[in-house]
Amino acid sequence: MALKIDAQLRGFDLCQVPAQARRLEELGFDAAWTFEAAQDPFLPLAVAATATEKLELGTNIAVAFARSPFSMAGTAWDIQRASRGRLHLGLGTQVRAHVERRFSMPFDRPAARVTDYIRCMRAIFDTFQTDARPSYEGPFYQFRLMNPFFNPGPIDHPHIPIYLAGVNPRMCRAAGEAADGFHIHPMHSVSYLNEVVKPAIGEGAKTRGLGVDDLDLQTMVWLVTGDSQAEMDAAFEQVRRDISFYGSTPNYRRMLEHHGLADLGKTLSGLVRQGAFDEMAALVPDSLVEDIAIIGKPGELGDRLRSRYDGLVDRVAPYRPIPDGDQAERWQAFTSAVRG
Repeated sequence: MALKIDAQLRGFDLCQVPAQARRLEELGFDAAWTFEAAQDPFLPLAVAATATEKLELGTNIAVAFARSPFSMAGTAWDIQRASRGRLHLGLGTQVRAHVERRFSMPFDRPAARVTDYIRCMRAIFDTFQTDARPSYEGPFYQFRLMNPFFNPGPIDHPHIPIYLAGVNPRMCRAAGEAADGFHIHPMHSVSYLNEVVKPAIGEGAKTRGLGVDDLDLQTMVWLVTGDSQAEMDAAFEQVRRDISFYGSTPNYRRMLEHHGLADLGKTLSGLVRQGAFDEMAALVPDSLVEDIAIIGKPGELGDRLRSRYDGLVDRVAPYRPIPDGDQAERWQAFTSAVRG
């Protein structure tokens, strides 16, 4: 199956979303993903669902623990109905500080909790579709009460693929145990995928008689490109800054350790507390940027993406949104090249 090429749908006012979603569809992208940061991840998808015909739509990611399984399931069901079966529900746990201090929600045992969360949602979906009596009782969540007033009823496409996002082996294993797909963080390399991420997903998948290839693997990718060397150099430095920001968070130290940079993460954590962002970026070696990013002229990017990821994952997307008003022919050639 050909590698799928997706894009991000974020940073736009809701009134701009219909045009932007149609543009991505016309440029040949397979899916558009939203991200829960400064905007709600579901509202743009609801708008895009009614403005497009074939563009797949997904969250990468919606913060699971910010909502109950029932509220998440209800929103997903509505968008799946409106899009006629094009939703991919990507969930992430976020980190303890944000879940507890920003969302005011519990965070204990996040991998086990999100596994239970996904299973509870599937039980809710089943009741929505078949009117089955709710009887789910998990270690963290339960679904044991329903009446017709709260049941949205069956839809034509009741299977909503659920993805889980992660970086470290334990969350990768959780995806294998419970999810349909996995969102690979852009902070990765080919060796990290092959030696850490995919084996951990496979271990989890074995618990239900599946393998890593039974899950849909999707990743965002940093692109370093430009029409001039100056533009490429600026893009390279931007990715270096991005990597230094992510690397300052303890969650990403396992990946740095994989590349022999165990001390870098601790140093970056100290510098971010001081606000020394320029110093942080300077510590990220060129070799790490080259291992993580796809680097090339605009006309080379599609082939290079396909060369790296075809057979390794199922779908890829540029880390940054496609610039508004950028050359349509260039991006149409890019999407065609990725598919080969």
